[in-house]
Amino acid sequence: MKKTLIAVCALALGGMSLSACGSERDSAEDGSITMGFAQVGAESGWRTANTTSIQESAKEAGIDLKFSDAQQKQENQIKSIRSYIQQKVDVIAFSPVVETGWDAVLQEAKRAKIPVVLTDRAVDTEDTSLYVTFIGSDFVEEGEKAGQWLVDNADTSDVDKDGAINVVELQGTTGSAPAIDRKKGFENVISSESNIKITASQTGDFTRDGGKQVMEAFLQSNPKIDVVYAHNDDMGLGALEAIKAAGKKPGTDIKIITVDAVKDGMTALAAGEINFIVECSPLLGPQLMDVAEKVVAGEEVPERIVTEETTFTPEQAKEALPDRKY
Repeated sequence: MKKTLIAVCALALGGMSLSACGSERDSAEDGSITMGFAQVGAESGWRTANTTSIQESAKEAGIDLKFSDAQQKQENQIKSIRSYIQQKVDVIAFSPVVETGWDAVLQEAKRAKIPVVLTDRAVDTEDTSLYVTFIGSDFVEEGEKAGQWLVDNADTSDVDKDGAINVVELQGTTGSAPAIDRKKGFENVISSESNIKITASQTGDFTRDGGKQVMEAFLQSNPKIDVVYAHNDDMGLGALEAIKAAGKKPGTDIKIITVDAVKDGMTALAAGEINFIVECSPLLGPQLMDVAEKVVAGEEVPERIVTEETTFTPEQAKEALPDRKY
């Protein structure tokens, strides 16, 4: 019987979609589902909106949500996941703080036959059977969109006489999927332009204070900065404050490109203080609850569910802001 189950799971993993093979659990008799969710933290406006979406969607779907805040520490997330395993929840979901170091705890969930869903951020593992699916954005594509805007608008930037465009980069949390991929995508595009150079790159840990502090240091050590590329809005908004404090005009003296499109970022974009934002939607709650219901029922779901997102210029931000939900 065990050999048969393993064989069936192997066949499922070989296809284009994964089912919660061997993970149907004995939910409550009334059919209710208990989900354990391990959140990264509350480091940004994006994350706050993401948490609200998950909590509200769970309530609407009638799913019992056990929620934990890891405060951006991997060890806290691992403790939470192990706690959910001990509590025998029906499904576990989490947004990994960093990409690596998850195999052991995910093996524990697999042995307990509890399906795991990744949201927003991926993990780096050779064993993709450790999770059922990933729901979120294509971070590499987001970086490419940011880089393409810079390439397309380079001729309108204030540049040195030699045509050089000096970019400083505010990276997200070191080792996290969005930080790695947004950097990779951006560099993929600008690498073909010899006049565009990243002259400084440092983590601001996805926080506004971090972005401000790093930008202050950049302004002191780099006499000529043309563009800021921030991996999220909050760091970009922190950089904006530092630029103003240095007596420069954000959006004019120094161009700013960010990722997320939360309300504060969009407001700054509409005011012309940010020049371009690549959207990364935090409203993953409805998709997550839908997937949770399917995997607990043993239904098939795609290996990767990528959210549809766009980009915004100042003019587009003005149009979108009145109806913005986050």
